[in-house]
Amino acid sequence: MPHEARAVVALKKGAPVEVLPILVPDPGPSEVLVTVQACGVCHTDLHYRDGAIGDAFPYLLGHEAAGVIEAVGTGVTDLAPGDYVVLAWRAPCGQCRACRRARPWYCFASRNAAQPMTLLDGTELTAALGIGAFAEKTLVAAGQAVKVDPSARPEAAGLIGCGVMAGYGAAVHTGGVGSGDTVAVIGCGGVGNAAIAGASRAGARRVIAVDLDDGKLDAAERFGATDTVNSRGTDPIEAVRALTGGHGADVVIDAVGRPETYRQAFYMRDLAGTLVQVGVPEPDMRIELPLIDLFSRGGALKSSWYGDCLPSRDFPVLIDLFLSGKLDLERFISETITLDDIEPAFTKMQRGEVLRSVVVV
Repeated sequence: MPHEARAVVALKKGAPVEVLPILVPDPGPSEVLVTVQACGVCHTDLHYRDGAIGDAFPYLLGHEAAGVIEAVGTGVTDLAPGDYVVLAWRAPCGQCRACRRARPWYCFASRNAAQPMTLLDGTELTAALGIGAFAEKTLVAAGQAVKVDPSARPEAAGLIGCGVMAGYGAAVHTGGVGSGDTVAVIGCGGVGNAAIAGASRAGARRVIAVDLDDGKLDAAERFGATDTVNSRGTDPIEAVRALTGGHGADVVIDAVGRPETYRQAFYMRDLAGTLVQVGVPEPDMRIELPLIDLFSRGGALKSSWYGDCLPSRDFPVLIDLFLSGKLDLERFISETITLDDIEPAFTKMQRGEVLRSVVVV
């Protein structure tokens, strides 16, 4: 029998979201029903609301969540009711060409629940990133629910599900930051600060935070930045070069995802340095660079999808780092809110007033 739950729905492009009753099916084969406890408010949810990701409205928003398994479908053997989980928007299929080449973090057929959640009138909802966790309950593929230590409170644990993992992984996995490297991070929101924390944890000797806001730069220092650059009145390329012996950084992470920040990141690298783009651009954005510069500067230009993570491997590791005091997830939480407070949270996020608003369900 379907379960009725309150949830945040984007009914049409650009319109304010609404809190509506929805129906969540009992789990079918390889699915699990999750009682959501907390879910972070991410820029991706705003992109969905504004139609920047697709037009499959109505959308059930929310994807950065932690909760408890309420029921499991047939064939689910590694999860049980009562298990505490963080939800992942990538669940490797194990069979696609990426998985067969032992690169499951690039899985091209990530698993989602087969059954749709619906409005009360039967209208099917598109779950944001296959999760839809701005809701009291949600239905996901079993592979999307990663069991973690229940000692981590859900407001902090849920952040592993998207922003923290994306930023941390962009530095550690995609960027391959190692001991002695110099790193610059453009954009010191939640993802950028997670990249700073990851670079610091990986042994970078210099981590340079670049942003337009002094308050965010102050926060970046608490996540491990050794130096800060306010690019509002300073050329960030020249500033980063000056802080790196005139060379540029070994790894530059663009956590903004705009043409101007990508260009800055490109020229902010040392020769043969690595640029990692983890900020999500709008679909109509374009970048133009001289081909001779692409050739002569060398190095690598990479996109980081979800921090190139493997959730079943990486989520428990980050939770353990948090519980041992080596990764301060609590510092990412700017405020806790309810399902009814999503629209004001979007506004605060757009204004740069918060690192993360977290919905407590």
